[in-house]
Amino acid sequence: MENLVGIRSEFPILEKKIILSSCSQSAISRKVIEAMDAYKNSLIEEGMSWDVWMEKVNSAKVKFSKLINCRPDEVAILSSVSDSISSILHSLDLNMQEVCVTEMDFPCIGHAVLAQKRIQNFKVTFIPSDNNVIPLEYYEAYISEKTGLTCIPHVSYYNGFKQDIKEIAKIAHKKGSLLLVDAYQSAGSLEIDVKDMDIDILVTGMQKYLLGVPGISFLYIKKEISEQLSPSTIGWFGQKNPFDFNLKSLELAESTQRFNTGTPPVVNAYIADAALSLINGIGIKAIENHLYNLSSYTLETATQMGFQIASPLDLQTKGASTAIYVKDANRIENLLKEQGIIVSARKDVIRIAPHIYNTKEDIYESLAQLSRLTL
Repeated sequence: MENLVGIRSEFPILEKKIILSSCSQSAISRKVIEAMDAYKNSLIEEGMSWDVWMEKVNSAKVKFSKLINCRPDEVAILSSVSDSISSILHSLDLNMQEVCVTEMDFPCIGHAVLAQKRIQNFKVTFIPSDNNVIPLEYYEAYISEKTGLTCIPHVSYYNGFKQDIKEIAKIAHKKGSLLLVDAYQSAGSLEIDVKDMDIDILVTGMQKYLLGVPGISFLYIKKEISEQLSPSTIGWFGQKNPFDFNLKSLELAESTQRFNTGTPPVVNAYIADAALSLINGIGIKAIENHLYNLSSYTLETATQMGFQIASPLDLQTKGASTAIYVKDANRIENLLKEQGIIVSARKDVIRIAPHIYNTKEDIYESLAQLSRLTL
């Protein structure tokens, strides 16, 4: 793509290492490093800067809302996706209903649902996968008129399988179910329009394709839905007027703001604000196109080298990450790291997950080293 050299120069670690781990932790840009320093300097020089801190939190929220096409007040900030999904479950009345979770969801989704089942009396249905993909007709078969909530990943953490959110939303809504989308493996690498896709709830965090760090997550809930919910996982920033310090009154904030909890992770908000500025500045469509081309190259090259691929071979049903079956994947990840190649293992696969700063040469070198270690 144009200006790839300039983009690469924004990520200092690329001078020493090949980073293909964006499905777990992306490379850190100079803008993010500067944001870390800005927060540190606010403590050293000013001691306390609540106005500036809250401005950064709100700025990050605005930039994220632009990325997914929603109103800023439809986005809450929490510390993790686990916190977000738990808060949602606590706010829903699911008694005598059903919650659907796919077998390709990240484990924290299932953990949160099963924990909530101990409090509310509902059935949990796991929508199965077929050869590491979920056929669309499975949603027709498994979501029922009793389903109150359906949880799905946009892109699978395991093998990069990408789902047709808009079509799944039609099925879920036809059955009367809310749709919760985990976008941790897609936000920052694919275009997401929550209005066009008709997503009810979306959760994601920063350290993967959004080019940030752990410790902050974004929770989107449609305004017309959030205002019907009363979260029990609550904090002073979920109140209508948090700086009134009213101990004896519970006045929930409007829209999704009521899902904010305690003091937000301010340093992470500084970082998120900088990282989202970079993402929005490059443009999500340009990122998606670049990753589509790298994905195609990875599939072609890995196949030529004789690897067994766990990801879909159809680029229309595949995200940026390519999973390759490897015996003793965690050990191989560490051996590659010793050679300056950072990838991410999960179960029995090594995931090759490039970003906007990666080249075909990065991928070829990594696959060549992987071949020497495993084939």
